[in-house]
Amino acid sequence: MSDVTANASVMDGIYRHQRHIYDLTRRYYLLGRNDLIAAINPPAGGTVLEIGCGTARNLILTAERYRNAKLYGIDISAEMLKSAEATVAKNSLSGRIRLAQGDATRFDANELFGVPQFDRVFFSYSLSMIPGWEAALQQAIAATAPGGQLHVVDFGQQAALPGWFGRGLKAWLARFHVTPRADLGEAMAALAAEHHGELRFATIYRDYARIGTITLP
Repeated sequence: MSDVTANASVMDGIYRHQRHIYDLTRRYYLLGRNDLIAAINPPAGGTVLEIGCGTARNLILTAERYRNAKLYGIDISAEMLKSAEATVAKNSLSGRIRLAQGDATRFDANELFGVPQFDRVFFSYSLSMIPGWEAALQQAIAATAPGGQLHVVDFGQQAALPGWFGRGLKAWLARFHVTPRADLGEAMAALAAEHHGELRFATIYRDYARIGTITLP
């Protein structure tokens, strides 16, 4: 079994049943997702790709906020995509949101969607679930068009919160194969430098989460 197939199998196992309650439960602790959506601000008629789109919750909110944008999403979990497709259809957005199964570390956007690069690409609490997360960042920047932006929000290290809280959160997240990336900021800084881009990066909610944007020249 390949690493991609194995990872897809793990994600399907986690979300086969959880996908039905995912949005209801995650709204209380996936903080910063709406901050990211507010910051995306694609150009009129621009293209937006979410990597690790899950239930399509973020894509739907993005579509509602930016009425002229064209939305795309990939996820490695076929189970999650079942929920995503149903939710997109329920919101009458099938004409604006396109979904496909793909591995974040090695997808071909042109093959999946006929779109080689996007004005905005984002990860929302998915890098912490991708074993090859640094490769996923490289793949994402390659899918970002010149002058475009790569946005990320994910768990921080809870540095300004009580120690017991951070330890408990990480132990609980580990049950779902979630690993907060302590060196996310450094990895994004290196990626920005490599591509001559500009990085904005910050901790939010007392380092509960971290949020960053790379703007390409």
